[in-house]
Amino acid sequence: MSLFVVDASVAAKWILPGEDEPYREEAIRLLERYVEGEVRFLVPDLFWPELASILWKCSRVGRIDANQATTGLKSLRDLSFPNLAANELIEDALEIALITGRTVYDSLYVAAAISRGAALITADERLVNGLGSRFPVRWLGAIAY
Repeated sequence: MSLFVVDASVAAKWILPGEDEPYREEAIRLLERYVEGEVRFLVPDLFWPELASILWKCSRVGRIDANQATTGLKSLRDLSFPNLAANELIEDALEIALITGRTVYDSLYVAAAISRGAALITADERLVNGLGSRFPVRWLGAIAY
């Protein structure tokens, strides 16, 4: 069974409404595969505040309301994704950030994937373009089902 680290850019697509949300269908299918037990997920603990921040921003601009934000976050927390503590990954994340010029936040997800022999799935094309040839970073839009 495949293990994936998923980042908040993927998780936001599980919550944000709209058929015009790019790669939402791919994200939903990935979540369905998790729920069906076909794949496993792992997230660094940074995932939760990052996702909450995305939902807060979307609420501020009227893309979702406060109830959708809180309900969406709770529904994902109820799925009980296994978490990795950032303090276990932070040295590797800093090293990756220093080498690549990416943020420590992005690098924390990469470090999580490397530490568990998993692939990081992201909707952030710039992250994939910048790191995908050197690290196990895969774009949501290119995942084969």
